[in-house]
Amino acid sequence: MPEPLRLLQVGAGGMGGVWLRTISDNPDVVLAGLVDLDLDRARVAADEHGYADVPVAASLEELVDRSEADAVIDVTVPAAHPLVSISALSYGLPVLCEKPQAETVRECLRMIAAAEAAGRLLMVSQSRRYLRLGAAFGRQLAELGPIGSLSCEFFKAPHFGGFRERMAEPLLVDMAIHQFDLSRKLIGSEPVSVYCESYNPSWSWFDGNAAASAIFRFADGTRFTFTGSWCALGLETSWNSRWRASASGGTAVWDGDIPPVAELASGEALPAVVADDPEQIAGSLVEFVRAVRTGEPPQSEARSNLMSVAMVESAVRSAATGSRVQIADILEESQAEAISAETDDRILAVLKSWDPRTAWHTAPLGL
Repeated sequence: MPEPLRLLQVGAGGMGGVWLRTISDNPDVVLAGLVDLDLDRARVAADEHGYADVPVAASLEELVDRSEADAVIDVTVPAAHPLVSISALSYGLPVLCEKPQAETVRECLRMIAAAEAAGRLLMVSQSRRYLRLGAAFGRQLAELGPIGSLSCEFFKAPHFGGFRERMAEPLLVDMAIHQFDLSRKLIGSEPVSVYCESYNPSWSWFDGNAAASAIFRFADGTRFTFTGSWCALGLETSWNSRWRASASGGTAVWDGDIPPVAELASGEALPAVVADDPEQIAGSLVEFVRAVRTGEPPQSEARSNLMSVAMVESAVRSAATGSRVQIADILEESQAEAISAETDDRILAVLKSWDPRTAWHTAPLGL
């Protein structure tokens, strides 16, 4: 048996606690250190989760040399992801970063370039890729043949308080990346364009647009439609959404909480096969460990995950302009902006090396 990977976790807030529990439940990893700007919070979090002997620090730099870490888990707020992840990569440490990878495509590109310059893995934790029922739904779709249309409905009414209720596009920016990312996995193709409208119902308690509808065209011709609201009173959907796929060989539906149902064109039922795999961030951590040990690219390697962030940014632009947006335009503009703003010569060289016409239509970077 190989030795457990020694992990440095950066971030001890709300999700930080969830990750600490996940690390403690996985025998293939061990916590080597915990970093948070609030040292008292880091110490309390470490102690509460059984890590009284684990060192804490206010910066990654303080622990890298004395922790003998093998990798970093970045559980900071999205605005801090570029700084933390790029710093870890510069120390030669692979990184598993919480979603969203960054707040903009431009920042994601910088992080991807830093990973390539360092020759280290940067993976994003897209937890809904690791739902057993979602995986069963995906297996049904694979048997049904080419997908013509995939639809997703998401209707909840949470009262978060705080920053989410003040955001300009809370549903699209803070939530929809889950559904957008899962659509890419289920369809098995990449998005090309989007038309989106966002709005705020009169009874909404959000300052910004808490509801949206979007239609994406994928490279293989599939249409993915998303409609949702964060101020939907009554008959709420699952947090995993409600899904329906129409394919050449039949139809499959999944309500997000119970096993999916599929029917072949012949009228015969196609049973769901639900495996006993690790779920959500536990599944993400298992895949990260395997990728670090084997060099096999994980499904949410940062270069691949970029397209999910681009879907969000493109939908927001479409809603703002009232027009269809080509996702390639977002990628090319973001690359130009990243090049213009970059001051690190190694990262800049990588950014300039990418051909924007082809860079995002290739397999994930080798590790």
